[in-house]
Amino acid sequence: MSDAPDLDGPGDPRLVEVSDGIFAYLQPDGTWWINNTGFLVGARGVTSVDACSTERRTRAYLEAIGSVTPRPVRTLVNTHHHGDHTFGNYLFSGATVVGHEGTRQGALDWGMPFDEPFWTKVEWGGVELEPPFLTYADGVTLWVDDLRCEVRHVGTPAHTTNDSIVWIPERRVLFCGDLLFNGGTPFLMQGSVDGAIRVLTEVIAPLDAETIVPGHGPVAGPELIERVVGYARFVRATAAAGRAAGLTPLEAARETDLGEYAELTDPERIVGNLHRAYAEMDGLEPGGRIDLAAALNDMIAYNGGRPLTCRA
Repeated sequence: MSDAPDLDGPGDPRLVEVSDGIFAYLQPDGTWWINNTGFLVGARGVTSVDACSTERRTRAYLEAIGSVTPRPVRTLVNTHHHGDHTFGNYLFSGATVVGHEGTRQGALDWGMPFDEPFWTKVEWGGVELEPPFLTYADGVTLWVDDLRCEVRHVGTPAHTTNDSIVWIPERRVLFCGDLLFNGGTPFLMQGSVDGAIRVLTEVIAPLDAETIVPGHGPVAGPELIERVVGYARFVRATAAAGRAAGLTPLEAARETDLGEYAELTDPERIVGNLHRAYAEMDGLEPGGRIDLAAALNDMIAYNGGRPLTCRA
């Protein structure tokens, strides 16, 4: 199940019923801070997978849920701590906000939303921090009526240090957060290049999901996994060649032909990904701290000295 990526800029969000009572909420064009969410409708309430980045976008998502059912959102699962998936948590009044221990801590460490000088200006609205307050170390099972939903931490840093999936085995539907991007450049700067490859090949692929709701971009099938693994391997090979040539991550990015990956949105992420790959080659443990400001500034330099474009 797949759609062509929407590369023409933000469009109207749309609901896709991917299985009976299970909906993906897709926000084109899936670039910086424009994510996907989704929800499951039960007899007594709704379970949501992630929130949105801004007040406006999260309120629109809640209205979309309301167009399907008048029942309240009783449970909100965060797949990881990034603000495009968590800043809107506070608008889910009365919901239990569930996430990995690291998701709670990551949201608290990031704090309130900001844009400049790294991104173009965003109208965030009246965001209030609401990190997960029911946390787990490995996973938890949610039930939507009789439908089993397995919420699992993936075990090692990948997109971030605290990525979780929501797997619905009976329907073979997977909400994978930002472990997968469809049409956008994968972003591994706060996680691990090697870890992403390992998680996608050893945790995600064996699930044999039929329908995958990625964190950004159109709904896809299992073919998306190998595409993202291919990009991560490309990053790893580019880093090895650049390091051997004595190049900095920014220099390596500038000398690299993105090839088949040039069509992906937010190509400047290659620089942040190379910062992570270089650090791992220097012996940093997966998910270990790197200088994020330096990496983001190099991404801006790669982008012609302009702040990264955010249309959220």
